[in-house]
Amino acid sequence: MEANRPNHFAEAPMPLFAPATDEAMIPVQPGAARAAPSYLADHRARLRERFMAGGAAAMPDYEMLELVLFRAIPRQDVKPLARRLIEHFGDFNRVLSAPPARLTALSGVGPAVVTELKIVEAAAQRLSRARVMNRPVLSGWDALLDYCHTAMSHRETEQFRVLYLDRKNVLIEDEEQGRGTVDHVPVYPREIVRRALELNASALILVHNHPSGDPTPSQSDITMTLQVQDACAPLGITLHDHLIIGKSQEVSLRSSGYL
Repeated sequence: MEANRPNHFAEAPMPLFAPATDEAMIPVQPGAARAAPSYLADHRARLRERFMAGGAAAMPDYEMLELVLFRAIPRQDVKPLARRLIEHFGDFNRVLSAPPARLTALSGVGPAVVTELKIVEAAAQRLSRARVMNRPVLSGWDALLDYCHTAMSHRETEQFRVLYLDRKNVLIEDEEQGRGTVDHVPVYPREIVRRALELNASALILVHNHPSGDPTPSQSDITMTLQVQDACAPLGITLHDHLIIGKSQEVSLRSSGYL
């Protein structure tokens, strides 16, 4: 009689793995089968090999994003999600710097994906920061510009930073003074000078971004810069420059003749 007993385990096999946190969020077309683990393993191995052989320059943005998403979604094809993210935000850097709320509004993006993206963003910023902190800024100008672009060029709202320098123009502190809207951030010259005195800084560099991507200074940018310069002058603090960061280039107010 046992030979005729129905095998319920055969009819409803248990899954080999529980789905990752964000895997259940990726829509699957009705009737479409999920990619087999062997296919995923082969595809991911090929991408990793190409990356190690040729670096990021050998890969389009969506494939770089796939590499990041592998850890967040380990058992599903993440190429469709990577493409959707690039199409929605524009490029790899804008995906990394997008606010968590905007990321999770996109179908298929959950906490695990956001966490991985923010880890990569933080690592890139920390690496760029390490190349400029406690080093002479004026002799390492290119590294400073790289750092500013990494930290600010792809943000969707304005951010204002002050770089505080010592008597040898070594960067001793980089502080975010404020965040604003897509075209404005409040700046308080007295607070900037007060903080410079606390740090015993001898010079400053102001930096802010234009989310539009166009770094052309506005009249309010110029006016604010001159106000900071006027606040610094009586105390012997030098304002070296004010950098406005666009998507792919920057404008120096000193080089432009405003300082």
